[in-house]
Amino acid sequence: MQTKAVLTLTDINKILDAAQQEADHNRWPVTIVVTDDGGHLLALRRLDGAAPFSAEIASHKARNAAIGRKETQVFEEMINGGRTAFVSAPFPGLLSGGIPVIVDGQVIGAVGISGVKPEQDVQIAKAGVSAVA
Repeated sequence: MQTKAVLTLTDINKILDAAQQEADHNRWPVTIVVTDDGGHLLALRRLDGAAPFSAEIASHKARNAAIGRKETQVFEEMINGGRTAFVSAPFPGLLSGGIPVIVDGQVIGAVGISGVKPEQDVQIAKAGVSAVA
């Protein structure tokens, strides 16, 4: 039987706080989402000024990073690179800004960010992930 780490409430709060610190430092109004390894919502924090729809988009990004086992930027680049058939995949939010949380080679969750430019979403998500991975 295999075992792996799981995100605890303490871990989730570290991710949220680190991501928010990065967003606040840059004055970026975003929504931060943390999921488990199956893409199920563990936490959502919508910062002041973040558009309401960013909550939905960030949730999809985190889910896709968790179940896709890779950064969602990979999916966006694949589509932009000509693999347009992937747009028909039943996974909304195949956009940059979803980063898996990987511990000991296993995906244990993911972070999704929405609200600013793609590279800024990624920057914030990576700051959150770095708090625990």
